Amino acid sequence: MATRPFVPAQSNSVPGPLPLIGRVGIAAIFVLSGLSKVAAPAATIGYIQSIGLPLPELALAVSVLIELVGGIALVLGYQTRIAAGVLAAFAIVTAVLFHNAFGDQNQLIHFFKNVAIAGGLLNVIALGGGSWSIDARR
Repeated sequence: MATRPFVPAQSNSVPGPLPLIGRVGIAAIFVLSGLSKVAAPAATIGYIQSIGLPLPELALAVSVLIELVGGIALVLGYQTRIAAGVLAAFAIVTAVLFHNAFGDQNQLIHFFKNVAIAGGLLNVIALGGGSWSIDARR
């Protein structure tokens, strides 16, 4: 029995507001986190330094760029699959680098929160932005 290989759904195949609501819900954590980094860069730089990453100022700038641009693109449904992929990778990388102290219940929760966010973003990659997105209008 032959199986059909995975073929992603078209970005406009899911009608109505649910994909938009989902995109806004997932994007909110990235946009708010990016804004908090802009508001208090010293705190974020200190946190990055505390785990021993090199070039903390560059890491801050890259994380703000990913969170704000990726989050806004996700909300708008612009290049939705690419934005979701970048944000999913970012969520996993930050989970591994910043939330790897599994003996600490709080860090374990944050680790799996990031994994869950990445899982939701993988669904966005699979299903696209939906009919209420810039992608669907192009």
